Amino acid sequence: MSQRLDYTKVSPAGATAIGQLYGYVSHSGLEPILVDLVYLRVSQINGCAYCLDMHTRDLIKKGVTIDKLALVQAWREAGPVFTDRERAALGWAETVTRVADTGVPDADYQAATLVFAEKELVDLTFAIGLMNTYNRLAISFRNMPEASRRAQQ
Repeated sequence: MSQRLDYTKVSPAGATAIGQLYGYVSHSGLEPILVDLVYLRVSQINGCAYCLDMHTRDLIKKGVTIDKLALVQAWREAGPVFTDRERAALGWAETVTRVADTGVPDADYQAATLVFAEKELVDLTFAIGLMNTYNRLAISFRNMPEASRRAQQ
């Protein structure tokens, strides 16, 4: 697989705009590990190898254990491995990412509001939408994961 085009070079203003949202989310007050777990889960749902590779590496650098990383996809069955906030964020990420199928039911919204303040929930939703955008860019234009680049060397 080879990259189709570099969207950051073709449309630098667009790349800068989504980069600004990334910066906002990074400084929103949401816990960095929680945000990265959400980015990882969204990328799992969308099947984005580039983002899976990147966010797994980011989480490892932040000290997240392999045990926890291995269970992100099955977080509901992982018991105390994930905090209440992480479970709520992962559930919200799934329902929002699959909006065409879920319609984001009232029950999912209510569950998220039990754990997140209004601003936190909006910022979390920005993060989810952002990662869905990045996934679509990376998949569409075939961004190569770091692991793939290393394997070619």
